[in-house]
Amino acid sequence: MRNSHAVPAQGAAGRTEQGPRIAVIHEWLEKHAGSEHVLEQILLCYPSADVFVVADFMPPKQRGFLDGHAVRTSFIQKLPFARKHFRKFLGLMPLAVEQFDLTGYDLVISSHHAVAKGVITGPDQLHVSYVHSPMRYAWDLQARYLEERGLRWGAMGLYTRWLLHRLRNWDARSASGVDLFVANSHYIARRVQKAWRREALVLNPPVAVDKFCLSSERQDFYLVVSRFVPYKRIDLIAEAFSRMPDRRLVIVGEGEGDAAIRAAAAGCANIEIRKPVRIDELVSLMGQARAFVFAAAEDFGIVMAEAQACGTPVIAYGVGGACDIVIDADAADPTGLLFAEQTAEAIVAAVRAFEQKRHRIRAETCRANAMRFSEAEFRRRFMEIVDEAIAARASQPPAPAGRIGAVRDLHGIVAENAGESRRQGLKDEVI
Repeated sequence: MRNSHAVPAQGAAGRTEQGPRIAVIHEWLEKHAGSEHVLEQILLCYPSADVFVVADFMPPKQRGFLDGHAVRTSFIQKLPFARKHFRKFLGLMPLAVEQFDLTGYDLVISSHHAVAKGVITGPDQLHVSYVHSPMRYAWDLQARYLEERGLRWGAMGLYTRWLLHRLRNWDARSASGVDLFVANSHYIARRVQKAWRREALVLNPPVAVDKFCLSSERQDFYLVVSRFVPYKRIDLIAEAFSRMPDRRLVIVGEGEGDAAIRAAAAGCANIEIRKPVRIDELVSLMGQARAFVFAAAEDFGIVMAEAQACGTPVIAYGVGGACDIVIDADAADPTGLLFAEQTAEAIVAAVRAFEQKRHRIRAETCRANAMRFSEAEFRRRFMEIVDEAIAARASQPPAPAGRIGAVRDLHGIVAENAGESRRQGLKDEVI
């Protein structure tokens, strides 16, 4: 069993396995969230890989998904106050990832939403970057980021604008070091094209659909499950249902936007706000809801796919990942309804339109739609994409004997290593 504690950054010289070596670059480890779920699936594909992160402060009880992988960290790990405030060292993170010594690795996979793709690789190393998003706060969402944090004016605002300018320049330049970009949605692929002028394949992130059971027993309430943060626009959903007293709404979550949501729902007997619930309660709520409502412009939006896995229709703002997940009401086999404007009026109109069309939406169709995003399908397609990239690299004019030969044989050896995964229940799927 490999040591799962953070160790200083180093190259692959300590490895004794024969054949190609694989490095996986992740931003940081703090809690098990969406990007960590992607990391988990990548490590299931390539269980012999080494993991590099800017900082690792993940609690021991959440580290099980690492399956004993040693985690190599950057100098940020040892900076003063890094445990609680490592994000405040964002300006140093580009430098930090550039210090990882990846000498000796044949395949480098980065899981990117901030700086991971900026690692330095050589001409005989294949770098595949799975992109959750380009740095949102440095690109198209800069104005919203500054507004929400009270940084539009003043000395700190000026400093932050300068820092984001520097990060944009580095972000654009470092994109040239990636051989293949894979985006988590068509929306993010467009962001990649806009920010980095690079094309990206699209592979939606893995969803634990097997945890969500199909149900066809609907009740009369609509459901929202989300963190209470401003961009999720749950306040708009609450405002919309305040205008529809004959329609029940259940909102599950908590966060900084709690006051605005409660203000929008004030005095409305048809709106219920609950604290976060256990997974079994969540599955039950999703399975009983008449429809799931989503008003954010999200990169992907895993919770919508989870609702679909329960056979639940989704009413969503038709921007971002919702367009990859929801099959609109006008299609032959719809799984929900998309609305065009992020307003309370548009949500009211969407709910009323859904009421007229919901007889066309079948729970089994919603469930089948969600299975496109299963973990097994993600692993299969991700390995296929990497395999195709390796084959394309091998077809290029020959390089000096040695490392390029290892790259040509990479996927065969990787598959053999995957077959030795200790996760016996996943063995056949990984191969």
